[in-house]
Amino acid sequence: MQNRDAIIIQTSIIGILTNIALAAFKAFVGVISHSIAITMDAVNNLSDALSSVITIVGTKLANKAPDAKHPMGYGRVEYLSATIISCIVLYAGITAFVESIKSIFHPSSPDYKTIALVIVSVGVVVKILLGLFVKKRGQKVNSNSLIASGEDALNDAIISVTTLVAAIIYIFFHISLEAYLGAIIAAIIIKSGIDLLKDTLSQILGERIDSHLSKEIKETINSFDGVNGSYDLVLNSYGVDRFLGSVHIEVLDTMTARDIDELSRKISHTIYEKYHVLLTGIGVYSINTLNNHIREMEDKIHDCVMGHDHVLQMHGFYVNEEEKTIQFDIIIDFDAEDRPALFNHIRGDVEELYPDYRIIMAMDSDISD
Repeated sequence: MQNRDAIIIQTSIIGILTNIALAAFKAFVGVISHSIAITMDAVNNLSDALSSVITIVGTKLANKAPDAKHPMGYGRVEYLSATIISCIVLYAGITAFVESIKSIFHPSSPDYKTIALVIVSVGVVVKILLGLFVKKRGQKVNSNSLIASGEDALNDAIISVTTLVAAIIYIFFHISLEAYLGAIIAAIIIKSGIDLLKDTLSQILGERIDSHLSKEIKETINSFDGVNGSYDLVLNSYGVDRFLGSVHIEVLDTMTARDIDELSRKISHTIYEKYHVLLTGIGVYSINTLNNHIREMEDKIHDCVMGHDHVLQMHGFYVNEEEKTIQFDIIIDFDAEDRPALFNHIRGDVEELYPDYRIIMAMDSDISD
């Protein structure tokens, strides 16, 4: 974790220094050449530098040790810092758009100089190199903030290219597109801010577990002797790569409490060591072993349940002959038009198959792959 934080901070500092230098040069060129597009490009570079500062502060706070008030740590601060960055980008875009619209109604003729075009050209090359560098670093340490910053830098390079195109058009055809181009650049910045804000809010709300991670965890759990399947994996994120979760495992009903306890401890230890995921709870589904007829019942009910559209899985099947109960869980796809109605319909079908039994069904959500 410390190595990851060091890489994020180091990369952010490089981004800050680079963007400040570019912003200073472009602001100077924009003023002397009366180019609103170049000036707006400088504002964009300055907002990128401020975003990197917030990334550093957020990384430092997220690494703060847990305490009594926040026993799960401060990892979610990274989501809050990303929200602030989104708002800054959005504000910068709106401000730039307003200034561009003013310039459309009160235009001023740009005065391009060779040095101006050279600086903008250099800025394009620098932004491409910076974008590739930051994005690669972000992928290396699994930092969404750095990956987004890298992609943003590459987008900035495209914006600078359009500025050069406008300059060339003015030089050869004496048609000024400065104010209109400034508005387009501002609109792109606004869209970037909105997209970033949507992604951040989605993370705060709670997104689906990464498919690759959930499948790997389940495969690891299933590899233990005595585990016949793993289900209902739930992971709660408390920051990047900080998960607390729970899972159900299917075991034979002949296992003792001591056997299950030892198995659960081994699973928890392995999952934490391998994936840095703390399983705070491991529930148990028991498999009937004393009655072969029950296996036939399960197969029959399984075919009935899975024969319905939008049913993804059936698990946790168990029959209590003494109490005449059949219990199991099913997972219904979120795409189903009316999940409760489908659930009740399935219950009715199973009750028709075994009217002498009380059917205990639970509808699980499609939380993880």
